[in-house]
Amino acid sequence: MSLFTIGYEQATPASVLDALADAGVELLVDVRAVAASRRPGFSKRQLAAGLDERGIGYLHLRGLGTPADGRTAARAGRHAEMRAIFDAHMATDGAQAELAELETIVRAGRSVCLLCFEKHPEHCHRNIIAGLVCADLGVAAEHLYGTPL
Repeated sequence: MSLFTIGYEQATPASVLDALADAGVELLVDVRAVAASRRPGFSKRQLAAGLDERGIGYLHLRGLGTPADGRTAARAGRHAEMRAIFDAHMATDGAQAELAELETIVRAGRSVCLLCFEKHPEHCHRNIIAGLVCADLGVAAEHLYGTPL
């Protein structure tokens, strides 16, 4: 079982795809609540197409995304507030169902990477998700980085 995370802030689409391919990622799990981006190459369809060209699968688990008020807190640098909002969100039935789906995929042995915007995993909800999966399945997560712009 392999679990990775990556953020695309300050990275190019090619560098993110290269990092995923170099790590042997088989499936990218998009954990953004809204899989759209002002950054070319990172909106859902463009990202999925680029991944497909590299032989990497794509899955969007919207229910593992940060609610709007949590994203606002994160953008303002209020990381503890974002964490509290996200922790409450993760207690919902929908988030728990998608966490279980993610764990089933990881348990099946696929090399999985969680994607979100934030460059630094310590400030991103994907690190919280990775921590939950790691605690439940006894795996360790590795954080990947794309080359800065």
